Amino acid sequence: MPLVNTKEMFAKAYEGGYAIGAFNVNNMEIVQGITEAAKEVNAPLILQVSKGARAYANHTYLTKLVEAAIAETGLPIALHLDHGDSFELCKSCIDGGFTSVMIDASSKPFAENIEITKKVVEYAHDHGVVVEAELGTLAGVEDEVQVSEEDSSYTRPEEVEEFVSKTGCDSLAIAIGTSHGAYKFKPGTKPQLRFDILEEVSKRLPGFPIVLHGASSVPQEFVKMINENGGNMPGAIGVPEEQLRQAASMAVCKINIDSDLRLAMTGTIRQFFAQHPDKFDPREYLKPARANIKELVKHKLINVLGCDGKA
Repeated sequence: MPLVNTKEMFAKAYEGGYAIGAFNVNNMEIVQGITEAAKEVNAPLILQVSKGARAYANHTYLTKLVEAAIAETGLPIALHLDHGDSFELCKSCIDGGFTSVMIDASSKPFAENIEITKKVVEYAHDHGVVVEAELGTLAGVEDEVQVSEEDSSYTRPEEVEEFVSKTGCDSLAIAIGTSHGAYKFKPGTKPQLRFDILEEVSKRLPGFPIVLHGASSVPQEFVKMINENGGNMPGAIGVPEEQLRQAASMAVCKINIDSDLRLAMTGTIRQFFAQHPDKFDPREYLKPARANIKELVKHKLINVLGCDGKA
């Protein structure tokens, strides 16, 4: 089975009231953990690569890892560029075999965002590739994406129809209260996604797939593992999973998950070395890290996204 794009995935997800998991990948063990979980529960997948991951692991290595995952699992998998920041980067990924790209010009003025996005859409569609765009800006830090809380802004529903019609984008990431990174909300606060914005957007764009970025839930068991083994992560809570499930039952067809994977891998490796300080074989500490990523992803696919059995 070759790589697929997200058109059919999203159409089924919208109709079925679930979301597809878009998991960021950086190396072989992360790809294996994610795809082994998806195979066990028969879930479709989006594996996404950031600009930073592409620079770290090399475009060719990452695409071949994803191709290997398809050969091993037989699952429908889309390969997606996360937060492409230029036409040139998007073009390079399209030419290099990606089936989906995101152009993130959300920090630009509205008219400039339209102009940049439209240029990417035209090139992508000529090559059979779909495009995700973004309106509104999420606070937080993730690779090259760095937005202060003061500079973040909710998506304005009154802009979405004009934006989608003028750009021709295939899906739209909106800002309704999620944020990038593990440092999301202070303890004692009660995060609440703006479902009123999501509802208004879906009314203006009926049947159109919506995307949520910054949707990690910051699993406290892994934060604890890090802090008990030499780390110093401030207390933080993520987006409540029940709210993500509600969003997935509405117009949200793609939910991005990255920080949770990083916490699972880092927490496991820290604990391993604390318990086995004399070990030095990478296979010995990457194996349990991969296993914890697999269990985390299975939980997300079944209990948060609701896409188990939908491959």
